[in-house]
Amino acid sequence: MSMIQKSSVNIDERTREKLIVLLNSRVGFFTELQVQTKLAHWNVRGPHFLAYHELFDSVTNHLLEAQDLMAERASTLGGYAGMTLPEVMQNTLLPPWPIEIRQDSKLIRVIGELLSKAADLIREDINRAASLGDADTADLFTEISRQLDKDLWFVEAHYLV
Repeated sequence: MSMIQKSSVNIDERTREKLIVLLNSRVGFFTELQVQTKLAHWNVRGPHFLAYHELFDSVTNHLLEAQDLMAERASTLGGYAGMTLPEVMQNTLLPPWPIEIRQDSKLIRVIGELLSKAADLIREDINRAASLGDADTADLFTEISRQLDKDLWFVEAHYLV
């Protein structure tokens, strides 16, 4: 029995199911990523505290916006949006958050590595959605990719010279 709802979106049901799984896997990934970024925001210490505190908050907000776009696209395609927290943790692609790291110069690099991983995954997803014939989902991933790359640039500007 399919968990997908009827829809007039002109994409066949089997393809919509694959897209919904892909979108929800990224919603789950972004759930964990935004929590880790918020942990950096809350816990950063050091001479660059204020700048990093504000930067991490901005990145977190962009991740939440991307998460919302992907969840809404899954719903638009007739699926259920999102993952439960146990599902997120079961499917994690991220290392455990290094809670002992609070130094600004170290946290900025951790966030840079996380954003780089996210950007790489989303670029792969652009191609997956396009290969499934869904230009709209590919375009959504492209929009998210542009913001991730911009956030990565802002973060890396603090340590790549």
